[in-house]
Formats: sequence, structure tokens, C-alpha cells
Amino acid sequence: MSGVQILTIAEEDAGQRLDRWFKRRFPHIPHGRVEKLLRTGQMRINGKRVKGSARIETGDDIRIPPLPEPTEVKTVRGPSQTDIRFMRDLVIFEDADLIALNKPFGLAVQGGTKTTRHIDGLLPALGKGCRLVHRLDRDTSGVLLIAKHAKSAAWAGRAFQSRRAEKIYWGVTNGVPHPKAGEIKGYMAKGKLDNRFGNKHMGKEIMIPVRHGEKDAKHARTLYQSPQTAGVKAAFVAMQPLTGRTHQLRLHMQLLGAPIAGDPKYMTDRPLPGGLDRKLHLHARSLMIPGPEGDLHFSAPLPPHMKDAFSQLGFDEKAPMEDWEELQ
Repeated sequence: MSGVQILTIAEEDAGQRLDRWFKRRFPHIPHGRVEKLLRTGQMRINGKRVKGSARIETGDDIRIPPLPEPTEVKTVRGPSQTDIRFMRDLVIFEDADLIALNKPFGLAVQGGTKTTRHIDGLLPALGKGCRLVHRLDRDTSGVLLIAKHAKSAAWAGRAFQSRRAEKIYWGVTNGVPHPKAGEIKGYMAKGKLDNRFGNKHMGKEIMIPVRHGEKDAKHARTLYQSPQTAGVKAAFVAMQPLTGRTHQLRLHMQLLGAPIAGDPKYMTDRPLPGGLDRKLHLHARSLMIPGPEGDLHFSAPLPPHMKDAFSQLGFDEKAPMEDWEELQ
């Protein structure tokens, strides 16, 4: 067992989540143990209690409590050949610094109480030192960026933190947004799902619209357009979030009168168009981040259930779109 340590964050580690930094520094400590150290205040940043999602900065002092040595912890098996094949099949781009994946629907990016299989846990299948740069919701598919080392994680992470990363999402909506294109903005905060639609998720945490100045209110902005519609029953919608709030796009589409098809939390009393799968129809279509030698662009093909929806509704992936700057 080691003693108490105070570790100072170097510049190349700045901007990372505390729990991810800890995992890379002490890979033999299981996730559950890390959560307990944070919950009980045994691990701190500059003497303060924090959550695992806290971002570390250059010069921060991290208190590390006594930990078992690697030889005292049960050896963790390496990735299986099945996992390696699975992860390699998701790769849509790779160079010396980054890997871009096309994350499938239904696979979580990080673990939780009841989630044991997730992208973060499968990263060793892509190589030693790989780490998440950002995240997507479990049921959102599309471009997910992975850094292959600490240096690339730092500069790629800063692109997201400074809002210089440009993300475009595609969705199929239940109904047609009104108006069909423009900008939607306002304040949002955490709330609880009610039972207006007999939803089995009643009481679960969701984001709700609130007024400026209300507790925990955060401003959110989204540009959107509807390249094609299927009468009034559905639309092919492209969205560019200008802020990065939890469930921002899902709430904004609901507020525009056309929630994302198959969304179990942000709903409408309008029935789902016939033939559509009840999976969430939201896809991180493309991503641009500024790199050390120029802008980097990534694009991910649609998942099967959204391809089926496009086919059934007569939508064309090559449909012309408006210039995003014209929508602001």
C-alpha cells in the first residue's frame, strides 16, 4: 500500500477530466474504487472535494490517498480478439494522433452503475494510451474522437472546450420544426420527466426550459435546418450546436414542435410515423477541429435504422443545405 501523494498537473495533462487522468495514471484501480475515493473526499483538487467530471488544470495539486500496489490488485485481462475486431470495425479515421470512430446506437461511451460494456472500457483494443476526447449519449450514433496520447488529447480537448470544434448532427424528427430553419436559443436546467405521455421513464432526469436567472440555468444555442420533409409527419433535420449542453438538441427539437423520432424522454403526443424503428434517430454526422497543421474533418455514415428511415420517408442524404452562417 502506498502513502498519501500530492501530484501536480503538468501542462500536457491540462483540460482532462479528473477520473480519466486518474485511470491512466493508476490503471490497476477499478472504477468503483475511484468513485468511492471521490465520494468520500479522499481524492481532492487543491484541497477541495470534487466529482470525477472536474477538469484539471496546469499546476493543480491532486491529493491521492493510499492505494494498493499493482501487485496487490487482481490482474486485469487484456482485450479479447472479439473486442479488438469490434473496435477496429468502428474506425473511420486514424493517424499518429487521433482515431475517429462511428459509434453505434445503444453503446455507452462511459461506464456507470449498470453499464459494464462501453467505449471507454474497450479503448485498450485500439492501443495503449488511447483516451476519449469528448462523448456522445448512449443512443446517439456517429463521430466520436479518440486521442492516441496525452499531447493530442490536450490540443483536441482544448478545441472542444473553446467551442472551436464544429459539430453537425443529423436527425429524423416526428413532425416538422416550426419554423423550418433558423436559430433556437434559451436557458435550460435539469428537471424531472412527468407522465404526460404515460412514459415509463417518468421521474427520470431530463433538461427543461427555464428563465434566465433561475437556479442552474445555462444558455444554449442551436442552428438548424430542414433540408427535406415528408409532408407534416417527419423531417430530415441538420443541427449545429453552438453550445454543448446535455440533451441540448433533443430539447430544442421538442421545443420546435418536432422531437427527434424515437426519443423516449423528449416526446410529443403525436404518434411515430409508421414503419420507423423506435430507436433514437440522432446521428453525429460530421466534426471539424483545428489541428496543429490545419483543420481536420471527420464524417460518419448513417446507422442502419436511420438509413431505413431515410428510405421510407424519401429523404436524400445529398439534399442541398443552407449556409450555416446565414441562419444566425
